Amino acid sequence: MRRVLTKLLAVLSLAVASTAVGLVTTAGAAQADGCYTWGRTLSEGMSGEDVRQLQIRVAGYPGTGGVIGIDGAFGPATRSAVVRFQQAYGLGADGIAGPNTFNRLYALQDDDCTPVNFAYAELNNCNSTWAGGNVSAATARFNALVTMWKLQALRHALGDQQIRVTSGFRSQACNSAVGGASSSRHLYGDAADLGAGPHSLCTLAQAARNHGFAGILGPGYPDHNDHTHVDGRPSRFWSAPNCGVGGRSMRDPLDDN
Repeated sequence: MRRVLTKLLAVLSLAVASTAVGLVTTAGAAQADGCYTWGRTLSEGMSGEDVRQLQIRVAGYPGTGGVIGIDGAFGPATRSAVVRFQQAYGLGADGIAGPNTFNRLYALQDDDCTPVNFAYAELNNCNSTWAGGNVSAATARFNALVTMWKLQALRHALGDQQIRVTSGFRSQACNSAVGGASSSRHLYGDAADLGAGPHSLCTLAQAARNHGFAGILGPGYPDHNDHTHVDGRPSRFWSAPNCGVGGRSMRDPLDDN
């Protein structure tokens, strides 16, 4: 259930904060949240589970071609991602995650930690237990969560208009049934196929370069003229030749369908 009142209060608190002059971010918990509540201000050099939870939510802000490590260590890449997130939402962009940044994140998430505009069901129309893929069910579900936060960043960058997910996690049985590649990232839970809607497939492929996706396949790549595929493969491979993205036309060893 959407936490309408909680989100409204968070948004109002942000509006009040934006009118304050010379506001200084201080340590301490921001507004309590049903998913996760941060209890301290985070900055470069710190580490812990609270840093890892922050990294999950700013994973879509690494800069062009970048990927944020979800390792609980607040390094330069995490700081840069926090800066970009803050800039995207009109916050003071100092790279320090304090109450204003946390309140913005609280307003963007549901009680199950998914971003407000995406849900686990969208990333799994195959096997609700998340089992049967190439990783454990817990890993597949976690990978899908990170993917959703990247999609939330992509959605915001494209004017907060709908992004239509047509395929997400697949078990081996589901992947075989739809003719997916044996090495498909869908088997790992970190892939999503995006259909055209408010945005063209090329717009999606082009913008995805800025939001933490190592894999991007789209129009002009074999079998991808009707969708744009994004994923979190270990090394970068972009190919959507009709969109000016990448440009390789041969099949990648991690090709996806």
